[in-house]
Amino acid sequence: MKRRTLLTAGSLGLGAALAACGAPQGVKSGEDSGNSPASPAVLRKKTRTLRMVTSWPKNFPGLGTAAEEISQNIGILSGGTLAVKLYAAGELVPAHEEFDAVSSGAADMYHASEYYWVGKSKGFAFFTAVPFGMTAVEQLGWVDHGGGRALWDKLSARFNLIAFPAGSTGHQMGGWFKKEINTLDDLKGLIMRIPGFGGDVMRELGVSPKLLAGGAIYQALQSGAIDATEWVGPWNDLAFGFYREAPYYYGPGFHEPGSTVSLGFNLEVWNSLTSQEQMAVKGSCGWTMSSSLAQYSWQNAKALKTLRDEYGVEVRNFSDEIWKALGVATRKVLAEVGQSDPETRAILDSYMTALSEASAWAQVSDGPYLRLRALAGF
Repeated sequence: MKRRTLLTAGSLGLGAALAACGAPQGVKSGEDSGNSPASPAVLRKKTRTLRMVTSWPKNFPGLGTAAEEISQNIGILSGGTLAVKLYAAGELVPAHEEFDAVSSGAADMYHASEYYWVGKSKGFAFFTAVPFGMTAVEQLGWVDHGGGRALWDKLSARFNLIAFPAGSTGHQMGGWFKKEINTLDDLKGLIMRIPGFGGDVMRELGVSPKLLAGGAIYQALQSGAIDATEWVGPWNDLAFGFYREAPYYYGPGFHEPGSTVSLGFNLEVWNSLTSQEQMAVKGSCGWTMSSSLAQYSWQNAKALKTLRDEYGVEVRNFSDEIWKALGVATRKVLAEVGQSDPETRAILDSYMTALSEASAWAQVSDGPYLRLRALAGF
């Protein structure tokens, strides 16, 4: 996209982008916009370079390219006062160690999934995905309009961080398995790459969950270190070639109905930015949140056709027995999560209230529409 085109679109859509990002309020009428004669934006003659670390392999389509898009747009929308140096997983810090790097100031920001940080607090998972939880759009509604933003800010601030929604894969698939999964007994004893609360739920059904960085998954399948993996959806799964090692593809996934990825900032670095620079970051996050959802929807549809037509992959469904057991296990896991600490309990309660309201709307809107669209033959 040319600079002129991006600036025009950014100017027209910045308000929507900021709303999508769900960040704290920007400049109010009469406040310093960052462009007054004495402001840091004017006095700073050199471009400030910020370091972004990510959880994604280099050139990873979708998530990796989303981080690249954010990096480029921050530079453009800041008017050139900011530049971002992007590091793929393992280049500056090992994969899944981005949190500590940014919290400590070894890096300035990360692009990753918040549920990777459940070792710090279970509360972080609610800002990525929850089994049987909200879709990406529903979750964004909760963050922006239902109280999620304040809870996220409070949690992140304990670790010297602030984070924003900055991309989404949409609904993810159930995973690739080396054998057919017909009954609950077929799950018992399996070693599966699956993160977050989804891994905790699968553990309740006898699965041994493992957290592996994306670049390590295929080799683990090939070597037999794992028996199954979830990753994202057809687009990314096709690129990784999982169908060659685990031919049984199950969907939809119960564990990530709308997986959101985030841009996490070192809080001290964030507070040192001018209002204009903060708005450039927020706008870049919102832009990518929208564009990534659209891209994943489009590319997953095309990749699914390729998997079916060229590689003979058949998408299978888990049995009703398995779905019911997953639901029971999810309720147990969430109940235990709610006992972690008062802060996590507050996040859980807020999330579940929002989920209940979103579900009531979906039951008379998206749900019936998709069923009726199929009934009508479209």
